Amino acid sequence: MATTMTSSNSASYGDCVAALRTSLSFLESSVSTLGTGVADFPRLVNVLKSVRHYELIPQPTLALAESSLRDEIGPAISTLLDRADAHVARTDRRIDALKARSELQQGRLQQDNTACAYSPASRRQQQQGANLKGEARLKARATRQRKEALRYGVERLELEVLQKERELKKRLDATGAA
Repeated sequence: MATTMTSSNSASYGDCVAALRTSLSFLESSVSTLGTGVADFPRLVNVLKSVRHYELIPQPTLALAESSLRDEIGPAISTLLDRADAHVARTDRRIDALKARSELQQGRLQQDNTACAYSPASRRQQQQGANLKGEARLKARATRQRKEALRYGVERLELEVLQKERELKKRLDATGAA
């Protein structure tokens, strides 16, 4: 019986050894597969390395950068806005002046047309002009032209005064509103 037991033990030990050898061969093939996979590891480290494209910045740092930027470009922006306001005001004044000049020119044209057609003085001047000869006629015409130029100058100055008064009122209203 002792021999049967030894032979059965040796058979079971033989099975254990065979299973251990099979496991060892599986382990060796796994190590070789893992070795080929790990051989490329330095390249994979570079490929899989995460690059931070965006960084999170704390709120106080962001606020500090924002205020610094505002301090840097703020004066330039206010200068540009002031220049733009001045240009707009200048353009408005120019538009008003051109409108006033246009009204003056239209008034002069209408006045000349009505004065020539209906005025007894203009008829008298025309009759006197027909009676005048040569040099006297030229003097009368020059005097009339001078009179018209002076009348135009007075009207233009009156309109300029009105324009200046309007500008002054606008300035006073603007300073009062501010």
